[in-house]
Amino acid sequence: MISLPFSTSDAALDRALEALAPDVERACEGADAAHDLLHVVRVTRTAVALCQRESVAPRVAVTAAWLHELFNYPKGHPDSKRSGEVCAERAQTLLLSHGWEQATVESIRYAIAVHPFSLGITPTTIDAKILQDSDRLDSIGAIGAARCFATSAAMGRPFYHLDDPRAEARPLEDKQYALDHFAAKLFKISGVLHTESARKIAEGRAAFLSAFEAQLLREIDGQ
Repeated sequence: MISLPFSTSDAALDRALEALAPDVERACEGADAAHDLLHVVRVTRTAVALCQRESVAPRVAVTAAWLHELFNYPKGHPDSKRSGEVCAERAQTLLLSHGWEQATVESIRYAIAVHPFSLGITPTTIDAKILQDSDRLDSIGAIGAARCFATSAAMGRPFYHLDDPRAEARPLEDKQYALDHFAAKLFKISGVLHTESARKIAEGRAAFLSAFEAQLLREIDGQ
C-alpha cells in the first residue's frame, strides 16, 4: 500500500492510520472476497463519510473500521460468532503497541467487538453504531450482491434452489442457497441501521438489490 486509500481530513489521524496499514494488509492476505482488503477500504471510506455527515469526530469510528477485519474465523467455524471479540482483542494489542491512549483504544475495542451482524447487539456508542452501519451497508447494493455470490461460490454452494428459487413451498435456507440470503438477511439490513445518513444511503442500495433479485428470477425462468 503506497498511501492511505482514504482521508479523514485530519492529517495526524491519517498518519496514525497509515502506520497501521501493514498490519491491516497482512491480516487480509488470503481472505475471501467478502472480507478482503477491498472490503476494509470500502467500509472505512463509508465510516469517514458517515462521521462527516453525522458530525462525529472520526478517530474512534474510522479506526475501528480500518481494523475490523484483523481476524476472522472461517465461515462455518464453530467459534465464528467470536470473530468480533478476537478481532477487538488484536486491535487493542496493536493500538497499544503503537502508543494509542487507553481510553480511545477501549472505545475502538468495544466498537469492533459488537459490530458483527450475527451477534444482534445494538451498540451504546455513536462510534460503534457508525461501524455497524458502515459494515452493513457493504452487504447491500451491487457490492452486497457480489459479496453474497462470491461467498456462495467459495463455499461450493449453488446460487439458488433448482425447483423453488423463490422459496414458495420451502423454508429459506440461506446457508445453502445464495438467493435465499437476500430474504433471510440482506433485505432486513435497511431496517436495522442506526444513523439517518446510513438509512439514506441504504435506500438506493436496497432498491438496486430488489431490482437485481427480480431480474435474476426472470432470467432463471428463462425470460
